[in-house]
Amino acid sequence: MSTGAKIMVVDDDPDMREALQMILEAAGHTVVTASDGVECLEKLKDERPDLLLLDLLMPRMDGFAVCKELKDPRRVKYAGMPIIILSSVRPDASHRRYELEAGVQLDVDDYVEKPVESSVLQERVARVLKKTQKDK
Repeated sequence: MSTGAKIMVVDDDPDMREALQMILEAAGHTVVTASDGVECLEKLKDERPDLLLLDLLMPRMDGFAVCKELKDPRRVKYAGMPIIILSSVRPDASHRRYELEAGVQLDVDDYVEKPVESSVLQERVARVLKKTQKDK
């Protein structure tokens, strides 16, 4: 039941990138990775993923800045690209709440807290891909 989508995973933690890549490839997807927002935007010039899994808190360029950049009307090429935000659960509830609210404000398709169980990630990815394919 795999869609075989191309998914870009953007996270500054190499272990997290590897784990997410294994989960997504096990579901039949092709995975491209980037370690921060700068690398993500650079790779987007050559790659056209069906979905972006994006960490919020990264060095150089964080997920907030990437979302803002991709929603820029001058970047028509990326209009409508589905985005699932990934973020770690933080002990500081106010910070976590800010991330949740900011994720919604960024007009993303879903929000997943790390660590995420493989079955939950696969279900969320499948749901977003199904919704975006229906909208086309």
